[in-house]
Amino acid sequence: MANALQQLIRAHLDRRGWSYGDVARHGGLPRSTVHHLATTERVVRMPQAATLEGLAKGLDVPLDTVRRAAAEACGIHVYDTPADPEVDLLIASVQKLSADDRRHVAALVESLLDRSDTRASEK
Repeated sequence: MANALQQLIRAHLDRRGWSYGDVARHGGLPRSTVHHLATTERVVRMPQAATLEGLAKGLDVPLDTVRRAAAEACGIHVYDTPADPEVDLLIASVQKLSADDRRHVAALVESLLDRSDTRASEK
């Protein structure tokens, strides 16, 4: 089954009757980059920002649409919250930890939140 980024690219290629080269020219990307993103089933890491921008331009879709599809293809869940790169990075990183390590991170977060609550109530 195709990942979200492949599906996005394929849908736009099919709708317009375009090739990888057409998208590459419109987006200022190498054809090989568009081909790679459109055919790679398992995207190991998030493409560079400039690549995502070029792909969005080449497909004539909002950058956020391409960014979300790429994140999903990498196994990163993007939440519908105000954009905060640190939060996105933390969420993506925690998902890669073992269950035991996630429990340790959860305990640390709870401890930090308790400490914040204590400080707030002391004011």
